[in-house]
Amino acid sequence: MTRKVTKAIFPVAGMGTRFLPATKSVPKEIMTLVDRPLIQYAIDEARAAGIKEFIFVTSRGKGALEDYFDHAPQLEQSLRQKGKTDLLEVLENTNMDSGAIAYIRQHKALGLGHAVWCARRLIADEPFAVILPDDVIAGDKPCLQQMVEAYEETGGNMVAAMEVAPDKASSYGVLDIENDMGSMVRVKGMVEKPKAEEAPSNLAVIGRYILAPSVLDHLNDMKTGAGGEIQLTDAIAKELGSDHGVYGYRFQGQRFDCGSKSGFLQATVAFGLARDDLRDDLSAYLHDIVGMGKAAE
Repeated sequence: MTRKVTKAIFPVAGMGTRFLPATKSVPKEIMTLVDRPLIQYAIDEARAAGIKEFIFVTSRGKGALEDYFDHAPQLEQSLRQKGKTDLLEVLENTNMDSGAIAYIRQHKALGLGHAVWCARRLIADEPFAVILPDDVIAGDKPCLQQMVEAYEETGGNMVAAMEVAPDKASSYGVLDIENDMGSMVRVKGMVEKPKAEEAPSNLAVIGRYILAPSVLDHLNDMKTGAGGEIQLTDAIAKELGSDHGVYGYRFQGQRFDCGSKSGFLQATVAFGLARDDLRDDLSAYLHDIVGMGKAAE
């Protein structure tokens, strides 16, 4: 019987240099899409998938991230006195129960694999999820929830996968497919950031994983891979010949790369247009901009 996935690791130790100067004092994960920080989207997705224990791998300067999930008694009292119950409900979703969240420090930026390895003692012998908050996925059903439901049928290791253009392959880990079953593929190989002509397929790994605890054992080797970093995909690749196996899951939804400025802007527009309270004004504004652009041509 497949064990339930109740723990998730959130690697949030990065410095966010692509968003300087904003990230000089504000953790990248606190930057907001409309009115919610990136990390809130990740937490909401994890909760929908049945995650109960949230493990953050952080670094120096991430205090605001920790404070975000704490209770704010003075603010809550002020809203309560003013009868702003709607805002109190919004705040309630940002609070985490005592003991549900843990923070682990990654002292050196040695790669995603190292960040996940840092949380090994809190994972022990259980399967676990990894969520990269930079990847925000909009869909009718949250991506990790889709994966957990599929995992209950397959077990093993599972990575979220999406099709990418050949010239984008060098930015991702790419799957070498053994058996294509539609929404699921059985994987026989993984190549980290290949050249376009060397990519084994057009299916790229994005920031959602469900992994067996044996992956953490592979990370103990501390072997560096692409970019001189300890790559998580290298550790997952060692599971290819095991009883666990590795699967790629074609999720339903639209992924936004909020680790890039253009992706963050695209997500802001998309999430704004999805809001009933913002759609009309934002649509009208975008229509005016397009009209001005055409007139200028």
